[in-house]
Amino acid sequence: MEKTTSQKLQLGVFVIIGLLLFILAVYFIGDKKQMFGKTNHLSAVFNNVNGLQLGNNVRFSGINVGTVRGIEMINDTAIRVDMLIDKTIFPLIRKNAVATIGSDGLVGNMIINILPGKEGAASILPGDQIATINRIRTEDMLITLDKTNKNAALLTTDLLKITNEINQGTGTVGLLIKDSTLAGDLRQTMHYLKITGKGSSESILKLNRIISSLENKNNVIGVLKDTAVANSIKSVVQNLKQSSSQINNVIGNLDTTVVNIKGGKGAINYLSNDPQLVRKIDSTMDNIKESSFRLNENLEALKHNFLFRGYFRKQEKAKLKEQKKEEEQK
Repeated sequence: MEKTTSQKLQLGVFVIIGLLLFILAVYFIGDKKQMFGKTNHLSAVFNNVNGLQLGNNVRFSGINVGTVRGIEMINDTAIRVDMLIDKTIFPLIRKNAVATIGSDGLVGNMIINILPGKEGAASILPGDQIATINRIRTEDMLITLDKTNKNAALLTTDLLKITNEINQGTGTVGLLIKDSTLAGDLRQTMHYLKITGKGSSESILKLNRIISSLENKNNVIGVLKDTAVANSIKSVVQNLKQSSSQINNVIGNLDTTVVNIKGGKGAINYLSNDPQLVRKIDSTMDNIKESSFRLNENLEALKHNFLFRGYFRKQEKAKLKEQKKEEEQK
């Protein structure tokens, strides 16, 4: 059956429309994946790409700026990821920028986030490799969460045991809550502690007053803190030291004298140990006394002698005049 002209036209229009739609789809998809724009290569090395695939987006400061174009396994701990980045974005990315792998939402595709670096660093060049940070994987987070849940369960079990003991009145806390006698003793103890604390506060206040009064110059401590008094005390102490040394010298001399006396040296030894010498000294003293007595008698006789009577009278008159002058002066 031959097709009519209208049918052929409809088929041609349908094919042209389908082709246009295909071209538009390819253009939009290619534009989204940076297939037709001007791009440059940028690489990064990760320890784990966490399921990253070719064609996943690359974001810089939250904006899609490229796609993943290659994933190469270097060794068991290093994976190089090649990215196609919009050429106009390259001057904005610094050499100290850092790349991380994250997810687009909670369950979305994996993407590469480029974190901006600090200002002052140079911009990256095509083909450069930037630093990376390996974030915590979802598996690690789940393992940690599982451990946390187990610990929480253990804590809940222990807490349940403690609360049961408290309700039953066992243990220290249970006794404090259930035992009224112990509670009363504790209340009385707290009362005594309050009284003791009040007394301590008053004692501290009195002590502070005493300490502040030490600055007053009217008491002993204040006087001692005076510089002039301190210098006087230093002088007295020095004089005492000198007197002590002199006393030590005197004591040394006395010790020497006592040693000499004990050893039979000196006049004291003769006086104490020689009886004959002592008798001679006693005899001499008796003779001196007798001579003095006779001399007094001779002087009395001279006073009554007419040759010396005038001289002695003059002497008595002179003594009387001196006594009168002294009485007048008093």
